[in-house]
Amino acid sequence: MRIATWNVNSVKQRVPRLLPWLDERRPDVVCLQETKLTDDAFTELLGKELAEREYEVAVHGEAAWNGVAILSRVGLEDVVAGIADGPGFPDPEARAVAATCGGIRVVSVYVPNGREPGSEHYQYKLAWLAALRQMIAAGPEATLVAGDMNIAPTDEDVFDPDAYIGQTHVTPPEREALAQLQAVGLRDIVRDHWPDERVFTYWDYRAGMFHQDLGMRIDLVLATEPVAGRVKAAWVDRQARKGKGPSDHAPVIIDLDEAPDGDIGPVVPPPSAPVIKRGAKKLPQAP
Repeated sequence: MRIATWNVNSVKQRVPRLLPWLDERRPDVVCLQETKLTDDAFTELLGKELAEREYEVAVHGEAAWNGVAILSRVGLEDVVAGIADGPGFPDPEARAVAATCGGIRVVSVYVPNGREPGSEHYQYKLAWLAALRQMIAAGPEATLVAGDMNIAPTDEDVFDPDAYIGQTHVTPPEREALAQLQAVGLRDIVRDHWPDERVFTYWDYRAGMFHQDLGMRIDLVLATEPVAGRVKAAWVDRQARKGKGPSDHAPVIIDLDEAPDGDIGPVVPPPSAPVIKRGAKKLPQAP
């Protein structure tokens, strides 16, 4: 079984990239984030094309913002949109959808950004992660959480820690919230398979960040042992970040039970070059 997660940053904008990618990589389960469409609009846009590719679809969206989905060719049962008793900002947002696919409880998540450390949105982010943790802790045993976590787990997951001083995604409370989520029994699959490499999944559109490989790893696949023990390959599809009209995120792909493209996939993520002079490169949004 091939499982992928991809923040497409507007599924409407990404249709010319998404459909060919599905045909090329042929994932059995796909978690999408930032679809930015209502459920009806998503179905109207892609329902026919996905059905032709034998995907069942679970969507939880809203107009213009957020939105998550699960596409599955191995069954789609017990769909649940949102997180029970989860916080909103101020109202609940379309940031999580869960379904059982091929015997695995799959949860597609788009974690709040946090905006600025200490802000109300930052506190919302931490509360949302705590609610997600409670949901995952309730089981079942075979669970996979995939999506845009909007947190780089360690300093090795950003191109230069100095560039992120004062920014979200790297603060101790965020990382602790992610660690608490993983503490319910979730393993970081890509890190398991690339323990010593800096492998990025997101590069800002601005300032040539992708071409300079100035990125961060915030798109994660977390899985319980019954799923993690079946992983034969885990890789970042950097090809999907290249060319015309890409998302600013690359898909993350894992293969269970067998690795048709090899144990590290067809796209070997080159490790990011070490930082020679820390603080030399700033984020595009930094003053």
